Amino acid sequence: MSSNKSYKQLPTYQEGFHNDSLCKSMVYSSFGKTGLEVSLLGLGTSELALVYNTPEEENGIQTVVNAIKSGINYIDTAPYYGQGKAEIVLGKALKRIPRNTYYLATKVARYGAEPQNMFDFSGSLALKSFDESLQKLGVDYIDIIQVHDVEFAKDANVVVNETLPALQKLKDMGKVKFIGITGYSLIRLKEVLQMTTVHVDIVLSYCRCTLFDNSLKDYIPFFKEKNVAIINAAILGMGLLTHNGPPDWHPVGPEIKEACRLAAEYCKEQNVNISKLAACYAFSQPDIHTHLIGMQNEKLLEANLISINEGLSLHEEKVKQEIIEKYFKNLTKTHWENIEVNIYWETLKKLNLA
Repeated sequence: MSSNKSYKQLPTYQEGFHNDSLCKSMVYSSFGKTGLEVSLLGLGTSELALVYNTPEEENGIQTVVNAIKSGINYIDTAPYYGQGKAEIVLGKALKRIPRNTYYLATKVARYGAEPQNMFDFSGSLALKSFDESLQKLGVDYIDIIQVHDVEFAKDANVVVNETLPALQKLKDMGKVKFIGITGYSLIRLKEVLQMTTVHVDIVLSYCRCTLFDNSLKDYIPFFKEKNVAIINAAILGMGLLTHNGPPDWHPVGPEIKEACRLAAEYCKEQNVNISKLAACYAFSQPDIHTHLIGMQNEKLLEANLISINEGLSLHEEKVKQEIIEKYFKNLTKTHWENIEVNIYWETLKKLNLA
């Protein structure tokens, strides 16, 4: 739900720091029942790990600063991104930004790059990880702490009985303000919300509100009933809805991958950027409070600000409808539910760790 407040009335606005000409075009919404007002475009930071300790690092840092100056006030990160590198680069950027101008979210439970140390949903490690994140980010508190990718827990009970109570301890201590859960599996997100006695404020799903799969909308009534704020991440389908295509590690099946490739090719022929169509499609969906996009350089930031500020031209809107009808409407499968989870558990079995 869009906020009626002027950006200058928001507690995250600071005169002299913000770029008023950009801020006035940003859209804000009430963030569930948290009382926060968040920008419709949020800053994802996984790609900051790519610029860590490289000549591009300064550009990444400045991009974060400029994103907040432009009116983006929601930042999402995790210790898993580059195994801490993203948090380190983000921490350097946050030193240049007033703490009151943004809401900061990080995560626990997903850590290492190798399967044997990738996930740990124990409460003790969650507390330790949180303190490490505070140190890397260089802040005194985190606004939102989230359990990362809950579907990788052996069952929902682990998250409900171990991880979430640990996060409640952090909240009771005043180190965090709100608690969230994240994951690709909408079914598992719903299951955790049904089972937990810990109050969950926020739910984050990714690749579930895109041109090829908008199954998130089927769960929105339930999430609203639970009074949770809704975050949509990876609105470009983790590279699927770009002209460069997805990375090699992408778990997507061949049908969706080919549909996205053909759609991108068609957009190129029509002199249209498929990423802009994907972003504007997501922004237009009702009842989602913020959409996260990774932006590690100024060019990406500028492109996404244009998408949210200007919307689509008549020609772009026409091409968007054409690719939905031609390439995405009749897909027999629109997701990759359980593919990564099954690979993870099969790998652990081979290592005798399951």
